[in-house]
Amino acid sequence: MILITAPVHHFFLDTLSEKGIDFLYEPTMRYPQLLEKIELATGLVVSTQINVDKNLIDKAIHLRWIGRLGSGMEHIDVAYAKSKNIICESSPEGNCNAVAEHALGLLLNFYRNINTSIVQVKHKQWLREENRGTEISGKTIGIIGYGHTGSAFARLLSAFNVTILAYDKYKTGFGNEFVTESTEDEIVKYADVISLHLPLTIETTHYVSNDFFNKLKKQPIIINTSRGSVMDSVALINALENRLISGALLDVLENEKLDTYTLEEKQVFETLNNFDNVIITPHIAGYSHEATYKMSKVLLEKIGII
Repeated sequence: MILITAPVHHFFLDTLSEKGIDFLYEPTMRYPQLLEKIELATGLVVSTQINVDKNLIDKAIHLRWIGRLGSGMEHIDVAYAKSKNIICESSPEGNCNAVAEHALGLLLNFYRNINTSIVQVKHKQWLREENRGTEISGKTIGIIGYGHTGSAFARLLSAFNVTILAYDKYKTGFGNEFVTESTEDEIVKYADVISLHLPLTIETTHYVSNDFFNKLKKQPIIINTSRGSVMDSVALINALENRLISGALLDVLENEKLDTYTLEEKQVFETLNNFDNVIITPHIAGYSHEATYKMSKVLLEKIGII
C-alpha cells in the first residue's frame, strides 16, 4: 500500500486506481499518525510537513520507496533510507518553472513598484513620478545554484536583454549563449540582482551571512526562493540597515511556523516586514496548478508506476 501524506493532483490518485494499486490518501496526516501506519506502507509520498527520520524508517519494515513532491530532501534521512535499500526520489522538474516565474514576478514587482502603487490607488493616491520604475533590461543577474530552478530562472531571463552570471559549486560546462558560467566572487562583484537556488544542506545553511553581504559591490537585490535557512536573517537585517543591498525578495523564511516564534524570531520577522524594500510571500513559489500536476507525473515516472 502507498501512503500519501501530502496533497497530490487527482492524476496521481487516478493512475494508482487504474493500476489497481492500494493507497491511503491522507494529505493532512502528520508524524504521529504516520508513525502508527508506516508499517503497512510499501511506498510513501511526503512534502515538507513530515520529517522522515531514522525512527520512522525503522518502523517502515515493508517500505520500498519514498517520494517527495517538490525539491529539497532535507527533511528525509536519505542516507539512512538508502542503507535500508529504500529508494528516495524528489520531483524538482515539476515545479522548477513555477519557482522561476515567481522569482521573476517578485523582481518585476520590486523594480516597477507594483505592490506599492496598487495600495496607493486603493487609497485614492494617483502617484506617477513617485512610482517611476526600473527596467530589468541591461542588468547583470547572478544565479547561485544552477540546478532545475536556477536554470529555469535563467531561461526566463534570457528574454530580458540581461547579462546572466551563474555559479554552481558542483556543476560545470553549462554556459551557453545566454548564461556565463561564473564564480561567487564575480557574482558578488558585478551582479545587480542575486537569486539563490540552493538546496538546504549543512554546507549551505547560512550560506548568505555577514561575510557574504560584506563582499557585495553594487548593492544588489537579493532573491531567495530556495530555503529560508540558506540566508542568515539577522545578517540580512544588518545588510538592509547598512544599505549593503537594495532590497530583499523572499518566498522563504528560516522558521515559517509563525505561531511557534520565540521573542527573538518575532522581532526579526517584524523588523523585516517594516522595511519598504522587502517583499515576503508565504513559500508559494512552487505552488501553481500546473506544478501540482507535473510533480505528480514526474514522481509516478521516477518510482516506475508509469
